[in-house]
Amino acid sequence: MTPADNAIASLATANRLLLEPHGLLESDLHAALAEIHGHRVDFADLYFQYTRSEAWSLDEGMVKSGSFSIDMGVGVRAIAGEKTAFAYSDTLSPAALMEAARTTRSIARSGGSAKGQRIRDHRARITRQREVFQCAGSSPLYRPADPIEVLSASDKVALLMEVERVARAEDPRVVQVMASLAGEYDVVLVMRSDGRLASDVRPLVRLSVSVIVESNGRREQGSSGGGGRQDFRLFNQQTIESYAKEAVRQALVNLESRPAPAGTMPVVLGPGWPGVLLHEAVGHGLEGDFNRKGSSAFAGRIGQRVAAKGVTVIDDGAMPGRRGSLNVDDEGNATQRNVLIEDGILCGYLQDSHNARLMGVPVTGNGRRESYAHLTMPRMTNTFMLAGDKAPEDIVASLDRGLYAVNFGGGQVDITSGKFVFSASEAYWVENGKIQYPVKGATIIGNGPDALTRVTLIGNDLELDPGIGTCGKEGQSVPVGVGQPTLRLEGLTVGGTG
Repeated sequence: MTPADNAIASLATANRLLLEPHGLLESDLHAALAEIHGHRVDFADLYFQYTRSEAWSLDEGMVKSGSFSIDMGVGVRAIAGEKTAFAYSDTLSPAALMEAARTTRSIARSGGSAKGQRIRDHRARITRQREVFQCAGSSPLYRPADPIEVLSASDKVALLMEVERVARAEDPRVVQVMASLAGEYDVVLVMRSDGRLASDVRPLVRLSVSVIVESNGRREQGSSGGGGRQDFRLFNQQTIESYAKEAVRQALVNLESRPAPAGTMPVVLGPGWPGVLLHEAVGHGLEGDFNRKGSSAFAGRIGQRVAAKGVTVIDDGAMPGRRGSLNVDDEGNATQRNVLIEDGILCGYLQDSHNARLMGVPVTGNGRRESYAHLTMPRMTNTFMLAGDKAPEDIVASLDRGLYAVNFGGGQVDITSGKFVFSASEAYWVENGKIQYPVKGATIIGNGPDALTRVTLIGNDLELDPGIGTCGKEGQSVPVGVGQPTLRLEGLTVGGTG
């Protein structure tokens, strides 16, 4: 499909789902924007969204639940200087749209806060949902198709039952298998006061697997999964076996784990999903709103060295099929590859239109929102560190005494200070360059900006995560991607149980 074909198809889908069934014409959208501009504003936009989602879950050898939802609505935003006015409606109609526009204008006139004000139309009521539309001229990153419709309900149940079968066949110590299958079909239409009309149709799927193994009264857990902006056919037999066997492998490793040593030591991070540490400890600090307000540890440091030589950090929302990718962001701007840190030097921040205008810098295509009922803000897409030239096995072998963290669970970060705490879901103790045994309960504690300066070895094995990331910020969640090569960092604090 050519870019022009994709744009035409996306716009047609948006009209079919968001405008035509509700008696909305393009002239109604222009009238709403004109109503907002009855008060002096710098910028205004309308964000229409339709989302159909489905989820299935398996536990104790049976598919125990299935859910299906449809949601739609429109968010109306006006910006005047640093102030933002916002209202939304979960009903689509010319009257509801105009009422939202009038409310937004009233908020802007009074200089009120950016908190969304919900508009109710007392006629037909539909629950909420989301997805985006593509600008003409941009290359399509994924097919504008409904990912849910490619498999029947019985096929989805059979898929989950196959996960159960493969996992239990892998090892007799498997005592419980839990799996979930989720799909989403999002359609978005953006009309802006500067005349831009953008649309996108965004598929998103994910399969998650978790297993519990037991031996001699001890139980441990392992997990795996993946997905992306594709359809359910992504999860073929090979993929199902890969996820199920990986979850069992990780659980069996943890079954042999010992208490983790504690102290200050060198740490080697594995490739792929451990990039979530980079995302949380560094990526959020590079978002434009935190830097405009001066609350980030990276504020005012463009052109300065903020990381060791060789450290290059990228945010790229234009990667085909990736979970964090978008044809256009939620303001209708094309996504792109943004170099944030190059060879250790801070190059720029991630920007939406509002913060870019106030900071006097270009938009980077990072304006994102959870749904039409939420305000846009600068957010990451797919954030990763580029590869170096070291073999990963040589990096592990360089440890005299230290931790090798292969996979991560949860974590926390303070944006202002950059301090972070992450728990390792799979990690090993290394002595004299050799892996000794797996450890349990290891937490890695540090400071994001400081940690980047402690990188001493960068592997040649850059990996992206399998498509499992969800990022939270100010109460909003959006899908993201992370990645990195194997890294060695000096002098991190490891909290352990041993």
